[in-house]
Amino acid sequence: MKEKIIDMLKERGVTLEEIAEIVLNMQAPYNEGLSFDECLWSVQMVFEKREVQHVILTGLTLDKLTEEGKIQEPLQSIIASDEPLYGVDETLAMGIATIYGTIGITSFGYLDKAKPGIMERLDNKESKKVHTFMDDIVAGVAAAAAARIAHTREVGEIEDDIS
Repeated sequence: MKEKIIDMLKERGVTLEEIAEIVLNMQAPYNEGLSFDECLWSVQMVFEKREVQHVILTGLTLDKLTEEGKIQEPLQSIIASDEPLYGVDETLAMGIATIYGTIGITSFGYLDKAKPGIMERLDNKESKKVHTFMDDIVAGVAAAAAARIAHTREVGEIEDDIS
């Protein structure tokens, strides 16, 4: 399933590398020597979680069906216009961000507002593509991967201090 989800992301114009770039930009100020490869690995580890795969599958399917005009009204119009008060897209993606605790939630909130990197392109309302769920999914995965790094680095430092 993981490979299918990654392929679906690519079909919709998103790569794991682009998500890893967001993670690197978020975590580099707090983690000296953090590498892009470490961020990419963390993103890949987030994709190992079955609940993450299910959220992504659901969100991308809803975006695609909306793009094709196959969702019943009024939901079709709500998703197509990325209605500001809809909130289901953020709620769904928040499930990804919470996997690594409160740091994931706060990071998700920041990313949802700042729209860095690929998220800015995905949030473009002028595009013919529907990315109502996609931009939030990217935020959720990036937030979870960044939180994973924060937890991993913290644990490593504590273990070094104990030794």
